Amino acid sequence: MRIRKFTFKFFARLCLYLQTMLSDALLQHIEREFPHAFTPLQHEAAEALSRFVMSGARRPAFLLRGYAGTGKTSLVAALVRTLRAIGRPVCLLAPTGRAAKVFSHFAGEKATTIHRTIYRQRTFNGEDTGFDLGFNKLKDAVFIVDEASMLSIGVELNSPFGTGHLLDDLVSFVYQGTGCRLLLVGDRAQLPPVGEEESPALCADVMSAYGLTVSEANLTEVVRQDEASPVLLAATQLRLAMYTEPDTPPRIASGGPRGQLQFLPGNELIEALVSAYSDMGANETIVVVPSNKRAIVYNNGIRARIFDREDELTRGDRVMAVRNNYYWPEQWKSGLSKEETARLPFSFIANGDTAEVVRIRNIHEQHGFRFADATLRFPDYDEFEMECRVMLNTLTSEAPALTQEESRQLYENVLADYADIPSRRERMKRLREDPYYNAVQLKYAYAVTCHKAQGGQWARVFVDQGHLGIEPTGLPYLRWLYTAMTRTTDRLYLVNWPEAQRETS
Repeated sequence: MRIRKFTFKFFARLCLYLQTMLSDALLQHIEREFPHAFTPLQHEAAEALSRFVMSGARRPAFLLRGYAGTGKTSLVAALVRTLRAIGRPVCLLAPTGRAAKVFSHFAGEKATTIHRTIYRQRTFNGEDTGFDLGFNKLKDAVFIVDEASMLSIGVELNSPFGTGHLLDDLVSFVYQGTGCRLLLVGDRAQLPPVGEEESPALCADVMSAYGLTVSEANLTEVVRQDEASPVLLAATQLRLAMYTEPDTPPRIASGGPRGQLQFLPGNELIEALVSAYSDMGANETIVVVPSNKRAIVYNNGIRARIFDREDELTRGDRVMAVRNNYYWPEQWKSGLSKEETARLPFSFIANGDTAEVVRIRNIHEQHGFRFADATLRFPDYDEFEMECRVMLNTLTSEAPALTQEESRQLYENVLADYADIPSRRERMKRLREDPYYNAVQLKYAYAVTCHKAQGGQWARVFVDQGHLGIEPTGLPYLRWLYTAMTRTTDRLYLVNWPEAQRETS
């Protein structure tokens, strides 16, 4: 018995020793891949990440929380390069196509949306098409999810995806694989999911409730090399105010050697937007506003005054899908081989996906609504192009998409076309396959709400807080402003910014 106990203890100590050696070697590799010398907090985080990767714990998970400018992005990129170098499988995920594109850029590896990776489509059935949770075939893979603050724990009503609980499904998928583990990366100062006070995916208690062994690290110190950025200084100021002076209106200072943060009067807005579109292009320019109503005002004004567009939809227009659409990707792939289908960037057009109109034709009215046939180019999916029928009514509607009444009207009017078919089952089948019933619902995408912008980055960002309906104080407002301001990679414009919120030198 004593020999057995001794053998067990020896074996356990040996395993611990080997694990420590491997973790130390991994840490050294991460440090070599990191572009600067570690700060103490960065070193602690890298050390904890090394232990996590080599951990033999049951269902290991890691929460890497970091504010803007703390080196979180660089640390994750160094970890990804290290994992690739040692031959460890790694899967990069993000909540949206735009966020996945940003993640791919800084990590140097292909990233995809969570939905595309973890779900598989059932047999196509029009609008009623559903997606089942797929099977994770990877072994010892590290799944890294960026912008995890956007993940909701709540159920998405009438969701065609899995259980309707994205976070639940993500955890289930990852830990199907032998030895797989989950790294969630995010910023707790950003907006939480709609209806949530905090970001559940970045909360250790929430993730532990899934039966995970949770480790965590927090990057809070702004790195020295970035301190000259006025945007970063303002973001840091806002983040600190969240916990010290949330009821005091924040005062922002402009400046920077290249004018990275500017206060912009309304009478100079058009000129600044024209310059941004000329210098960076429409895909790298965005206006962030507090409401859909405000977005409509901006979108209509930009199209009319800058691009001189009078028609409802023209070539070059930037648009955003406002409802998931499964029909047109399925139609597009119907003539492709299995190999070609596997290379498609997405199996459905997601709510929030942005596109450029390449060609527009056959504008017409049908079933009480206006439609057009369009070729759309998706910049966040390797410039992929797809032909589809689009609905024009939603472009300027104040509603997020077709209202319940409008959806019912479309349903009844399209169904009436098949009234001569005796079988109700066949009538419904024809309805689900109807191109008008499945038209892509779009809005212009020159200006978006902060929730729509979250997870994305643009070179030139214009923020107009407009009339928020609330005082510019409190945690929700500070998170809104912090999230909006940190969308830029080059220059930030605060439009019609109140004098009371300007820092005077």
